[in-house]
Amino acid sequence: MSFLRNYLNKIKPNFEPGGRLQAFRSVFDGFETFLYVPNTTSRTGVSIHDAIDSKRIMSIVVIALLPALFFGMYNVGYQNYMAAGADGTFLELMAYGALAVMPKIIVSYIVGLGIEFAWAQWKGEEIQEGYLVSGIIIPMVLPVGCPLWVIVLAVAFAVIFGKEIFGGTGMNIFNVALLARAFLFFSYPTVMSGDTVWVSTGSILGLGNDLPDAFTAATPLGEMAQGAAPTAALCDSVVGLIPGSIGETSVIAIALGAVILLWTGIASWKTMLSVFVGGGVMAAVFKATGQTPVEWYEHLALGGFCFGAVFMATDPVTSARTECGKYIYGIMVGALAVIIRVMNPGFAEGMMLAILFGNMMAPTIDYFVVQRNINKRIKRGA
Repeated sequence: MSFLRNYLNKIKPNFEPGGRLQAFRSVFDGFETFLYVPNTTSRTGVSIHDAIDSKRIMSIVVIALLPALFFGMYNVGYQNYMAAGADGTFLELMAYGALAVMPKIIVSYIVGLGIEFAWAQWKGEEIQEGYLVSGIIIPMVLPVGCPLWVIVLAVAFAVIFGKEIFGGTGMNIFNVALLARAFLFFSYPTVMSGDTVWVSTGSILGLGNDLPDAFTAATPLGEMAQGAAPTAALCDSVVGLIPGSIGETSVIAIALGAVILLWTGIASWKTMLSVFVGGGVMAAVFKATGQTPVEWYEHLALGGFCFGAVFMATDPVTSARTECGKYIYGIMVGALAVIIRVMNPGFAEGMMLAILFGNMMAPTIDYFVVQRNINKRIKRGA
């Protein structure tokens, strides 16, 4: 790769102050630092130097998301063929799903990174890398039937009002991907709910089959919101062969991503475990009181609970940062997600609202944890 390094060094003066392409300095810096770890370090202030920077962290998270993404593509093809009453090979199902999902990912990255680049140029700052993860998560938490123009609006809203207004990556209060989903949920509810949005209709480039005029593709959570037990077997929910958002259906694929995040130390096991504990305990309480038709462990396997617990609740920017606060934050998010599911059928998927509420409360949780530690030290000193 030395030829690439030499080429970048050769053209770099063009982007430095005084060069003919200095207006695009932040764009060049963004690509260079994505390919190579910068060899410059801060010279003033208190800094922590590590072998891995934020771009490398974002790249690991993207890798952890790939199992859920690839399975989501397969499931999109599987649901289409099943609804059409047709059979297809693995490659046919995968190809159909890829052609249905990839345009959404491409649009998400083009719009999101375009805004990031324009914002950085306008402010004369470096391009921030946080959208590397948000750009792939946003399509994964949306129904496959979501129109591209709606994704454009959601991404623009989330990036501008959810991140850049607060100061960019590391300063945002709310999870950017969940803000995009919440924007669509409340602004365009018809593209986020109903039985038809979970299955890609029609054929794509000759792949797939035209769906019948009427078919049922209700999600297990949608059925549960009507007071009925899900028709899908628990094993199907674990494997992921059920209607749902693109990346949220397979517990196994999400678990593979969780292993990567925990093994690399990117995500906190305390937050992740606490979300499952909080959700499991609350689901058990509702089951014991007859408020829910499913067992407590089924709640953890349905909808976006696992995906939210692994990839969103553990977001180091928007979650609690103190060690004790991570337990409180996780338990609150998990319990609140089940409460919303059971007590308010209008919001069948409670994980989105639970994490956004947790994001809002995380600074307060950390504040009281820190103050408690300060008070304990004062008492010991006295």
